[in-house]
Amino acid sequence: MLEAAAKAGLASIEWGADVHAPPAGDLRGLADATAATGLAVASYGTYWRAPADDDGAALIGAALALGCTRLRIWAGTTGSAEASPTERAEVVRRVQRLADEAGGHGLELAFEHHDRTLADTVESTLDLLAEVDRPNVGTYWQPRVGEPAEVALAGLARLLPHVRAVHAFSWWPDLERLPLAGRADLWPPVLEMLATTGRPTDVLLEFLPDDDLSLLPGEAGRLREWIAQAT
Repeated sequence: MLEAAAKAGLASIEWGADVHAPPAGDLRGLADATAATGLAVASYGTYWRAPADDDGAALIGAALALGCTRLRIWAGTTGSAEASPTERAEVVRRVQRLADEAGGHGLELAFEHHDRTLADTVESTLDLLAEVDRPNVGTYWQPRVGEPAEVALAGLARLLPHVRAVHAFSWWPDLERLPLAGRADLWPPVLEMLATTGRPTDVLLEFLPDDDLSLLPGEAGRLREWIAQAT
């Protein structure tokens, strides 16, 4: 994985707690191996969903061991339309607690913008960020499944002040995995919008068609080309 990412000319990688970087693993060794390839660790992809048995301390320790400053988290286990006010308030409280703990170590949190969580729509994500009300809490962004480019771009524009990273992939019209060029109507405008902020924002390749690693150099090259054009 590291060798393939480095050969493709990528600048950074996000390690996930689910497979490659469990909190109890040799994360300092992984950090050293990553640095040896010339890659930075962009963030720590946790699958923390504001659980009652909060294991935030282990995740903070893992992020510090990896040498990154951002933890990707999930906003509960229920979509915004189904969550009760009590459930929403409890997720907010637990995220606030983790944010305060993480902030003490110079770390930030960012929500996965995803179905079946409280960050499933633009409106709910904005409301959630306002309810959490912590300066070190933002969000990732990605196009929702089946969302036309103009709708996705309008949503990104609303979330833009809070966006810390973007997951780049081209699924269209539903779950079909296309090369990035399959949504050339979406990604160049996304990158142009990100460039207007003047902030560095990680754009992370999340999926490859058919999980075919041999496609990574081409996909990375296309993404770099679009980034160069946007900036």
